[in-house]
Amino acid sequence: MNVFYLIVNIVVFLFVLLGLFYMQKKHISFSKRVFTALGLGIILGFALQFSYGAKSEIIKSTIDWFNIVGKGYVSLLQMLVIPLVFISILSAFTKSKLSKNTGKVSALIIAVLLITTAISAAVGIGAALGFDLKAIDISTTDVELDRGKEIQETFGEIEDQTFPQKMLELLPANPFLDFTGARSTSTIAVVIFAAILGTAFLGVQKKNKEHADLFAKAVDVLYSIVMRMVTIILRLTPYGVLAIMIKAVATTDLDSVVKLGKFVVASYIALIVMFIIHLLILMIAGLNPITYIKKIMPVLTFAFTSRSSAGTLPLNVDTQTKRLGVPEGIANLAGSLGLSIGQNGCAGIYPAMLAIMIAPTVGIDPLSPSFILSLIAIVAISSFGVAGVGGGATFAAILVLSALDLPVALAGLLISVEPLIDMGRTALNVSGSMVSGVITSRVTKELDADAYNAESQEVIAEQSATV
Repeated sequence: MNVFYLIVNIVVFLFVLLGLFYMQKKHISFSKRVFTALGLGIILGFALQFSYGAKSEIIKSTIDWFNIVGKGYVSLLQMLVIPLVFISILSAFTKSKLSKNTGKVSALIIAVLLITTAISAAVGIGAALGFDLKAIDISTTDVELDRGKEIQETFGEIEDQTFPQKMLELLPANPFLDFTGARSTSTIAVVIFAAILGTAFLGVQKKNKEHADLFAKAVDVLYSIVMRMVTIILRLTPYGVLAIMIKAVATTDLDSVVKLGKFVVASYIALIVMFIIHLLILMIAGLNPITYIKKIMPVLTFAFTSRSSAGTLPLNVDTQTKRLGVPEGIANLAGSLGLSIGQNGCAGIYPAMLAIMIAPTVGIDPLSPSFILSLIAIVAISSFGVAGVGGGATFAAILVLSALDLPVALAGLLISVEPLIDMGRTALNVSGSMVSGVITSRVTKELDADAYNAESQEVIAEQSATV
């Protein structure tokens, strides 16, 4: 009987996929197809959960098949990350787009990321205090205790690593290894390698223009091919969003969400407040925040459903360059650096809220001005450390809690609602990196205001769909 239900679920899924394909053939806009997929994913996810139960065998088997589309799409996007970052930054050098201000651009991007992370920490602190969140109020089961032990073991592996050691891990000691994505810092290492190679190109250009021109042509050809790959894979976004959203909703433990509803609500209020601050920053820079919202929603939708900042990078960079008017080099630097430095959601709001919740368990007054200021500073600095160890929000929490001498194992108390909160955190991370690219372009006077304000543009996937 389980096989029968499995076949029914797959047939319904395929039918919906065909519906999305029909919308594409009718040239319905990319944004509308993405949001349609999101809505249908939520509906089908709840239908599966209420029909079979979140932990049933039929749900596991069904999701296993749906993952061919969902996880398959994320894997294809992750495949693009390293080639896209490398060739786009190198191409920016060969086209003389980063020849004079690489250092200034990088510094501005990092500054925006760190400042917004510090602000997000303050927002997280306000949310935790406003909702009176306390770790002692959360009941623990074997799942939370096991997660706490895992976190404690992970902390044991990294506690002896100093900040300078974390910074050294950013450098590309073996760029060929980093091209495989083997390290948590591989993306940043590839950015640095591409920048060094681009700088070398500029030196050769002055001494041997013939060789430099030949190299530039080769880079231009490779850039065209990589961008065509991006175009092909981005067309699959609605299908990926559908499958990922079905899985997220169908497998969510609703009972745990209800029990920890206070924390979930507080987290999302903090995330929304920080997103509004992103919009205020754009407004201060003289840019229309409504235009920004309209153009980035497909990107944030995918970030929300996939919970993968790295997987969202191609969409992130593409939207910055094609819809927000950010130069290619700046867009790639902002997107790439934003994967590991200054993540507003994972490295800002989340560890700050945890620290406020856990502080009373060791006799620390969370309302103490000295504790709050120390927490904000440590959160901002520790956002660099996330790149050195990988692992996103959990590692950010470990670094912050350990720096404040708070028990890191208590970070495991929220494991049951972690996926639900992580969706919003990832979307905020991506918005933060895009804001850093837009603001940096604005400050350096390289932002294409006409492209930013244009209302009729679509992302590259839509532009190419009719080709």
